[in-house]
Amino acid sequence: MARPSAELSTAQSEPSGNAQTAPRQKRFRLPRLQEAGLVLVIVALGLLLTFAGGNITIRGHLVNNFFRPDNLLTNVLTPMSWMAIMAVGVTTVIVAGGIDISVGSIFGLAALSCAAVLQHMDEAAPAWKVLPIAVLVPCGVGLICGLINGGLVVGLRMHPFIVTLSTMSIFRGIALVAVKSGSLPESGLALPTAFTNDFMMYSIRYAPVGKLPVNLQPAPTVAMLLVMVAGAIYLGLSIMGRENYAVGGNEEAARFSGIRVGMVKLRVYAISGLCAGIAAMVSCGYYGSAATNTGEGYELMVIAAAVVGGASLSGGRGTALGALLGAMVIQLIDNGIFILKQVNFGLFELSLRKEYSKIIIGIAIILAVSVDRLSEYLRNRRARGRADG
Repeated sequence: MARPSAELSTAQSEPSGNAQTAPRQKRFRLPRLQEAGLVLVIVALGLLLTFAGGNITIRGHLVNNFFRPDNLLTNVLTPMSWMAIMAVGVTTVIVAGGIDISVGSIFGLAALSCAAVLQHMDEAAPAWKVLPIAVLVPCGVGLICGLINGGLVVGLRMHPFIVTLSTMSIFRGIALVAVKSGSLPESGLALPTAFTNDFMMYSIRYAPVGKLPVNLQPAPTVAMLLVMVAGAIYLGLSIMGRENYAVGGNEEAARFSGIRVGMVKLRVYAISGLCAGIAAMVSCGYYGSAATNTGEGYELMVIAAAVVGGASLSGGRGTALGALLGAMVIQLIDNGIFILKQVNFGLFELSLRKEYSKIIIGIAIILAVSVDRLSEYLRNRRARGRADG
């Protein structure tokens, strides 16, 4: 019994069920360093894109091609919001030692379900009728899909990669079979404005004197921040979050400590599915539609955001704030490819296309995992040195 507890204390750098083996001041030190590094990376990327993007003229105003409000808000912050929401959910799974590559399909299915129900409501229906349905339908679909993933992982004792790979195909197939038109709402129908224009697309016009007017659409960003705060409270301050770290750090030690490992796994997949449902609600309301290919390829983006944000694929480490910062890094890379359509290296010019973002994101995942492995090796080496001393 003593050996698993010792392994648990050395394997974890964040809160666990064994509070006595991990002093408070040490548990949060590494995430803070990780997140501070991400902030520096974001600042460096922003400066690079600001100086390399150049200036353009919009409606008679000379503005920086990258550091202009409509680009930062519309092309960076808003699309980053639903990716960050899903990254928070996937981080809870990764912290517990699992993986969920079905989030993109859950996201698409939940968005289509939301649009399918709302398209049959009156376009001018009041908010008190529309919003409960607009929230409950996608969140309910996401939660059910997450529970299916968790139930298969726990009940069949299958590797979560195999389970979520299968459900990724199943959920996407359901969307394709159920929506023959390819997109919703169908021709001649529209989603209620109480959900779109008056809620997720709600716009605040900001027009400073002598400067380019800006339309602020805060709802997606507010939803992202609320989910991040809820995820931070869950992972960092709750007993259930500590159980996540314990299971991801050492599953056997957690089981010997009396933690219901199966319940923890079921819970984290339910949270991941719920976050995908929330993200689907935000996306569906913002665009006013959903398609059968909604969320395709998001699996790579979301997992990349979680891993770049500091979540260890071996389990036991990760934070909600790190997931948000990781999503920002990924979105800045994607936006940077759009801004820097041609990069001049002096001797030659490299024409950049959107597809290059996938290469860069793949490299970012490899680098993040390599750094994680190196830091884990150094921590274990220091722990052995202290034990020998």
